[in-house]
Amino acid sequence: MAEVNIYEGAIDKGLEGVVACTTSISFIVGNNLNYRGYTIDDLAANSTFEETIFLLWNGRLPSTTELDKLKADLNKNMTLDPAFVNVLKTLPTEGVHPMAWLRTAVSLSAHWDADAGDMSAEANMRKAVRLTAKMGAMVTAFEAIRTKREILTPVTGKSIAWNFMRMLKGSEPDAEAVKVFDTCLILHADHELNCSAFATRVTASSLSDLHSAIVSAIGALKGPLHGGANEQVMIMLAEIGTIEKAKQFVKDALDAKEKVMGIGHRVYKDGDPRAAILRKYSKELTAKMGKPELYEMSAMIDDTMQKEKGLMPNVDFYSATVYHSLEIPTDIFTPIFAVSRIAGWVAHANEQYEKNRIYRPRGKWQGKEGLKWAPADKR
Repeated sequence: MAEVNIYEGAIDKGLEGVVACTTSISFIVGNNLNYRGYTIDDLAANSTFEETIFLLWNGRLPSTTELDKLKADLNKNMTLDPAFVNVLKTLPTEGVHPMAWLRTAVSLSAHWDADAGDMSAEANMRKAVRLTAKMGAMVTAFEAIRTKREILTPVTGKSIAWNFMRMLKGSEPDAEAVKVFDTCLILHADHELNCSAFATRVTASSLSDLHSAIVSAIGALKGPLHGGANEQVMIMLAEIGTIEKAKQFVKDALDAKEKVMGIGHRVYKDGDPRAAILRKYSKELTAKMGKPELYEMSAMIDDTMQKEKGLMPNVDFYSATVYHSLEIPTDIFTPIFAVSRIAGWVAHANEQYEKNRIYRPRGKWQGKEGLKWAPADKR
């Protein structure tokens, strides 16, 4: 019998092209992103974040009654327990990245969840609602604590987007800003088997609890090559400063063969559809706030990279200037990603629980063999 080579086809570069599971949550075909069969363009134009959450979790769009119930459940669970808030206030914020703080906050929140250790489908759904409802409240609590402002209580009857904007800035948000922000939440809600979704599934595959799976996802999202890219884009634009300097920046980057944050994507080769939607918002919002040069620099970098390298922007590239135009602090950009992506993470965790097999890949051995132990004085 011929020996089977288990290492045949082993891949070292980020598992590129490897199919790790079957899923019906979201998928990319060409430059088209779909949630449960609905295109992202369709959902961004017509849906709301709450409706998109229901779609990702249930595989279909909700009836009016079902949507109203989900909204009510989310509203009911947005407020943070006062005892939990007291603990959050003891966590350091100075010199601490919001994603590191959020990772700790989400882990701590399990201790205030009566269903934390219950792995039934019903309990997991209750936990999903609580985590999704509270994610925005935790992010805005961080901002309030570090700026020594009052932590505001969510307003019943208002959306996640509306409440987030109000709790972040301390005043009632503009309707247009809420609509833009709600669309951004839809655009970021899921994206196939990305790094944080895979982290979610790997942790869930051990039958660890939902909070642990979400903490794993936040840890993955924290990295600058995943969720942290939009923050890095804004830092890059601030350092460049002017359209004239942007031209030299692109030339230098091309000459040095350096990566430009927010440009290029592992899967999309003909353009990220989310970036196209956000480019329009970026142009409108930067002009409205009196900083059109931010869009102009972005567009010039985008167009030049397309022309010279065939590389196109991903969702992070224009979301940076959109969030900046909404007066959101730069280091809060990635936590916002978590406020949205919690919808997709929950869907992936639950899908993993439903048809689970623990992830246990192999690695291709490249080390030494046949070594023999010797006493320390003989080495």
